Amino acid sequence: MPAIRLPALALLALAATFASPVAAQDAGKGEAVFKRLCSTCHMVGADAKNRLGPILNGIVGRKAGTVAGYAYSPANRDSAVTWGEAELAPYLRNPREFMPGTKMIYAGLRNDGDIADLIAYLRRFDADGKAVN
Repeated sequence: MPAIRLPALALLALAATFASPVAAQDAGKGEAVFKRLCSTCHMVGADAKNRLGPILNGIVGRKAGTVAGYAYSPANRDSAVTWGEAELAPYLRNPREFMPGTKMIYAGLRNDGDIADLIAYLRRFDADGKAVN
């Protein structure tokens, strides 16, 4: 019987190695990713304004295409997407594949750890731009 348990434990260890990209998140690292890749087009925080892209305050839990004053593409505005971690991860990985017709010009973030960290950073801002954690 112990011979059966060892492969099962090995399988569990292997599964933990390939955990979901949202499993381990570091908002501090996510802030660096945001500054490097997102801040040219997007803002967060109390003084955030729409730029080439919309404000990202309160993005987690918000229906896509709903920031006032931003001219969304029909693909984004008319989608049924509510941004959660499960939607943001594939969108950040490949925006045009996730939402064909999006105005998002960024090709995508390929590193799952960076995606998880970026989502953790974005979760810190409520709809008014106040840091919530």
